[in-house]
Amino acid sequence: MQTATKSLENDHVHIIRLIDVMEHITHTENPEIEHIETIVKIIRSFADGLHHAKEENIFFPLLGERGFSSTQGPVAVMLHEHVEGRNYVKGIADSISLYKSGDKSALRDIYRNMKGYSELLRNHISKENNILFKMADKVLSISDQNNLLSRFAEVEKNHVMPPSSKNYPEQIHDLVSFYNL
Repeated sequence: MQTATKSLENDHVHIIRLIDVMEHITHTENPEIEHIETIVKIIRSFADGLHHAKEENIFFPLLGERGFSSTQGPVAVMLHEHVEGRNYVKGIADSISLYKSGDKSALRDIYRNMKGYSELLRNHISKENNILFKMADKVLSISDQNNLLSRFAEVEKNHVMPPSSKNYPEQIHDLVSFYNL
C-alpha cells in the first residue's frame, strides 16, 4: 500500500541525488555556475516549494491533530531545519550574484553554504525517514494516509513549475548524468 510517508520518502530519493551533485560540485575549482543556479531553482521549487509545502501545510498539521507538538519534539525540529535549509539556499543564491558580478572569492561562500545545506539535508532526511515517518505510520489510520495522499496529489497537480520542458526528477537526472554520478 502506498502511504503518505512513502510518498514523501520518494521525494527524498530525488533530493538526495541533488545533494550528491552539490557535494561533487564543491570539489571543483571552476564550477558550471549555471548548474548551481539550476540547483537553487530546483531546491526552491521542488525541495522547498513542493515537498516542504506538503509537509508543512498538510502532513505536519495532521500530525498535530494526532498529538505531535509543533513547538517541541520531532515536528518542531523538522520545521526549524526547513528554515535553516532556506537560509543556506539564500546564502548560495546571494553568493552566486556576487560571483557573477566578478567577486571570485564568493565561490568560497557558495561552497560553504552548499556543504552546510548538504549536511543538514542528509541528516534531516535520515531523521524523517527513520524516526518521524515511522512514528507517524503508527498513529495515522488508513483513512488518514489516503486523505494525505489525495491532498498531496492535489498540491502536485496545482504546483506551478518554473519554465522548463523537464520535470524535477528529469532535471536532477541530467545533472547527475553530467557529473557521472
